[in-house]
Amino acid sequence: MPAMLALALGGFGIGTTEFVTMGLLPDIASAMSVAEPTAGHAVSAYALGVVVGAPLIAALCARVPRKRLLVVLMVAFTIGNALTVLAPTFATLVVARFLAGLPHGAYFGVASLAAATLAPVGQRAKAVAAVMLGLSAANVVGVPGATWLGQHLGWRDAFIVVTVIGLATVAALLRYVPELTGIRTTNPMTELGALRRPQVLLTLLVGAIGFGGMFAVYTYITTTLTDVAGMRAGLVPVVLMLFGLGMVAGNIIGGVLADRGVDFAIFAALGAMVVILAGFVAAAHNPYTAGIGAFLIGGSGAALAPALQTRLMDVAADAQTLAAALNHAALNIANAAGAWLGGLVIAAGLGYTAPATVGAGLAILGVVLFTITVWTARRTVHS
Repeated sequence: MPAMLALALGGFGIGTTEFVTMGLLPDIASAMSVAEPTAGHAVSAYALGVVVGAPLIAALCARVPRKRLLVVLMVAFTIGNALTVLAPTFATLVVARFLAGLPHGAYFGVASLAAATLAPVGQRAKAVAAVMLGLSAANVVGVPGATWLGQHLGWRDAFIVVTVIGLATVAALLRYVPELTGIRTTNPMTELGALRRPQVLLTLLVGAIGFGGMFAVYTYITTTLTDVAGMRAGLVPVVLMLFGLGMVAGNIIGGVLADRGVDFAIFAALGAMVVILAGFVAAAHNPYTAGIGAFLIGGSGAALAPALQTRLMDVAADAQTLAAALNHAALNIANAAGAWLGGLVIAAGLGYTAPATVGAGLAILGVVLFTITVWTARRTVHS
């Protein structure tokens, strides 16, 4: 349990830094004298860092002992967030966010494998969900708290909190996580072999597209709540907390469903996202229904993550580290694409409910792609 908590604490820090930027987007835009859609590039830069860092680090560090790699990744994460605090211009802020994102995917990939290795038989998905629970809990406590702090004291103070969480995680990993000798180190070529497996690539594509709907809405949630729902700015952290509670509930439900049937869990989560995002177009016009919608969006999105992570580890054979890390690269492609597409429809004058329509479309495409993925897998087995 102490080892799981240490791994989850890293997820808590990562979740806080990833999502708090979205909650403070208007504040960052104002402080840096840029438009809000432009400020969204800071979100995309972090996501791009995850996309670049996950495969590079997982492949190049294939021979590094897993515990040592976890510690090094969290040190790099902490440095990236410290640079965010010190960024003097918007351009340097974007660079700092890119650097902070580099260790994200590899950390979750290795942490998920560590959790699955330490878990009892038949409870791998629940163990992976336990690590992801740190990410979800960040949206209950870390993001609302850091958002409130950033709104009242300045956005940089939010990232000071993240830097402190990073330091605490380094200490906890060193103290409580065993040497993880059960995870066999490989080599770069073995890990890169995951990219030759069609089921790995198709599953990653499902995550990269299907997950984008949540981020299309969440990136611009603050202005949606204040300008569309008519909510006071001071209540925004409460809705962010509801979003986080939804993620916690969805993460737990997703882990339970995935242990019973991974493919079913993915279909269920994507289907729920379609309905909920489409409904949010109307729900966003009332503060109460907007809060409920935020809870459900967080829940459906989080329910998808453990199942995708487990499926990737199942279909990757001996390249599990890279496949698990690439899951978070795919989810952050969804993050970047969702933020970009949401910004496009807003900039086009379609309003702040338009990203939910875009999001529902992305989730529908995810359902179609996963149907193709499952059909391809079954055809391969029977051929």
